[in-house]
Amino acid sequence: MDDRFNTIAGWALGAGIVLLGGVIVTGEMFKGERPERMGYPINGVVEEAGGGAAEQPIAFYLQSADAGRGERVFAKCASCHTINQGGATGTGPNLHGTMGAAVAQRAGFNYSEPLRARGGTWDWETMSQWLLSPRAFAQGTRMTFAGLSDPQDRADVMLYMNQNGGNLTVPPPPAAAPAEGNQAGNAAAPAGNEATAATNAMEAQANQIATNNKQ
Repeated sequence: MDDRFNTIAGWALGAGIVLLGGVIVTGEMFKGERPERMGYPINGVVEEAGGGAAEQPIAFYLQSADAGRGERVFAKCASCHTINQGGATGTGPNLHGTMGAAVAQRAGFNYSEPLRARGGTWDWETMSQWLLSPRAFAQGTRMTFAGLSDPQDRADVMLYMNQNGGNLTVPPPPAAAPAEGNQAGNAAAPAGNEATAATNAMEAQANQIATNNKQ
């Protein structure tokens, strides 16, 4: 009886191990993850960060910004905004003279409370953050546009907006970060110096022992 019980228990344990292994392998093969790069772009949709080169400060992209490209990017905004001087207010406010102006202070437009609460002015960095994701910039905003994930698109459209009544000067390029190789070399230098000092100490100790033996 005990032998039969042990046999059945052994088979049951073995089957359980096989089943568990199958579940783990199947989960690894078919687990759902967001692809590193989306299969096709969707206008106005911001892709998740990660998987690519780190974004530079917006001043970097402003160096090569082009107002002509920015005008084409602004076409995504034209259904809600005008940008010509004296243009009509629509779903959104007229944007002439916005760059360099106070946030949410265009006369005649009823801004959402979260945007009014932000304060400050529409400088390059502030406008870049707004264009990247209005909802993240001012949670609860009525702005429904998803945002511009491409920093060059943001730089281009900001330059175009600045040429339409703005008063901002394009900032200088940001300082270059130290090369990784230099950082690694600088970090390795102290370790090399310590190793050299240890070697010299060992040699001095050996010489002292040899001198004592001779005496």
